[in-house]
Amino acid sequence: MVFLSKSKQPRKQRKSRYNAPLHIKQKLMRSMLDKSLRNEYKKRTVSVIKGDTVKIISGDHKGKSGLVINVNLKRNIIFINGITTIKANGSEALISISPSNVIITKLELKDKTREKRIRRK
Repeated sequence: MVFLSKSKQPRKQRKSRYNAPLHIKQKLMRSMLDKSLRNEYKKRTVSVIKGDTVKIISGDHKGKSGLVINVNLKRNIIFINGITTIKANGSEALISISPSNVIITKLELKDKTREKRIRRK
């Protein structure tokens, strides 16, 4: 776990999350693994990247799953294929979802260094 602020005040904790540098925000973009993946890799959480398949576990879209199509480190959100809303002008827009509200069901392992990083203890 990344400890950003030693303060116990929620406003200061939120402020330190929003103003954190990107190399720390990357560590905040972690999500839980599915039980089968957890047993296979002996890890509980992994950073979410583009191409992972995730299932939403809380919110209005609970139970839906899809492919991660964009990860925004600056805002600490992810966008999932098929999770959209209708705007006032009739067009569709992707819904931003926090990585803490999803479970990774399938990992994108095209990057061999990511696989090595996940497998090491």
